[in-house]
Amino acid sequence: MLLDATESQLVLVDYQERLMPAIFEGPAVLANARRLARVAQLLQVPVWGTEQNPSRLGPNDAELRALCQRTLPKMHFSATEEGLGEWLRPPAKPQGGNARSLPRHLQKGREPQPASERPSIVIAGCEAHVCLLQTALQLIEDEFEVWVVTDACSSRTERNRDAAFDRLAGAGAELVTTEMVAFEWLRGCEHPAFKEILSLVK
Repeated sequence: MLLDATESQLVLVDYQERLMPAIFEGPAVLANARRLARVAQLLQVPVWGTEQNPSRLGPNDAELRALCQRTLPKMHFSATEEGLGEWLRPPAKPQGGNARSLPRHLQKGREPQPASERPSIVIAGCEAHVCLLQTALQLIEDEFEVWVVTDACSSRTERNRDAAFDRLAGAGAELVTTEMVAFEWLRGCEHPAFKEILSLVK
């Protein structure tokens, strides 16, 4: 099963200015999160951010925050406890009798899907064993397909990060990397955004 850009959303969890200096391999993790967000923007994939207790931990990295459509402040460790699920799967609007009501294979082109039709959640963030883990596990419970971008996630210790990945894989999440996501979303070198995205990942 490959990721499809038209069925994906990107969630970036808690890359906060007061937290990142304590994170294992923090600069590389943040750089990959920025890459993911730029790739998503180029391919019209919705990008959402979260911030844990922002009054204490500060806002997310400014560059990353600017690439998000919305950022959810939260006090629970899991963003799904504070309404993230409603952002990812808003109530479906009634369909009129237009071309959109045709079967998908008869509709013109491959237009970006609304959030309600984007079940693949690509997620990355900090700390991997707390906020990222709890958010991802609840998204799996809510029947989303969850893809965890391992090189854009971390914790204060390597051991905690790796334990989170083991648990997420056991729960059914797909473990991927930033480049896997970028090239699966592209699918081929003839995509109009290929050169620009290639320059981001090189």
